[in-house]
Amino acid sequence: MPSPKTAVDVVVLTMNDRPEAFSQAMESLLAQRDVDLRVVVVGNGVVPARVPAGVRTVTLPVNEGIPQGRNVGADALGGAGGGEFVFFFDNDAVLPTPDTLARLVAEARRHPEAAYIQPRIADPDTGVTLRRWVPRLRAGDAGRRGTITVMAEGVVLVRRADYERAGGWPGHFFLFHEGVDLSWRLWDLGRTGWYAPDIVIHHPATDPARHAGYYRLVARNRVWLAFRRLPAPLIPVYLATWAVLSVTRIRSRAHLAVWFAGLREGLRGGHGQRRPMSWRTVLRLTRAGRPPIV
Repeated sequence: MPSPKTAVDVVVLTMNDRPEAFSQAMESLLAQRDVDLRVVVVGNGVVPARVPAGVRTVTLPVNEGIPQGRNVGADALGGAGGGEFVFFFDNDAVLPTPDTLARLVAEARRHPEAAYIQPRIADPDTGVTLRRWVPRLRAGDAGRRGTITVMAEGVVLVRRADYERAGGWPGHFFLFHEGVDLSWRLWDLGRTGWYAPDIVIHHPATDPARHAGYYRLVARNRVWLAFRRLPAPLIPVYLATWAVLSVTRIRSRAHLAVWFAGLREGLRGGHGQRRPMSWRTVLRLTRAGRPPIV
């Protein structure tokens, strides 16, 4: 008698602004074999369009941002019947082979200590993996597998039990750095992350600065992240390190002005509940290659 397929809940967000890419993403998703899929498409401020038959939809009256949209989708498929894993899938990504999800699940079986499994993300045309897609400091070799402390949140497989224990994504971040917040909380639960670069998922190599408010949200959310998750003595160290790096890298005065506005916004508050990680977690992250000050 064949063993039962692993239940995987898949959350896809849409604003109906990428119809062709969305259709390709959904086609590749529904072609997956050897897993029991339950898929929800969350319309962030829209009624989801071009959704394949049999796929559940949720409509949010307003755009609540990416992390909150993901929370809503995961909750919609949760409860007693929730899958063992939740797969968060960008609507312009493509699973290149029908065994991609099954291979991610198999990787999770081989690494029970890992709360999440991160595949390698590559541009479909060039095969290039952007530096920001490699979830570690030494990102020069995108093909090196191993334990990781952050995630590229647009395409990631998470154990539902760990996701729910951690409290999900920080919904009010709207966009940017929500993956660091979630991964730090997962590590603070005694868990880890695992990077599996031999499992490749396609995603166009776009510039995150194309998003309106990029510099403001990046600055604000970095401050919020520090105040939410770091022990008090590390907050000024983290913010000072990041500020020096940012001021050095941002060449445009206009962008720098927006960045400073986001910094001030973050310092005014609004970060939400403060649950700093333990010093044991700081040590574990440091030993794993990424102390939480960079």
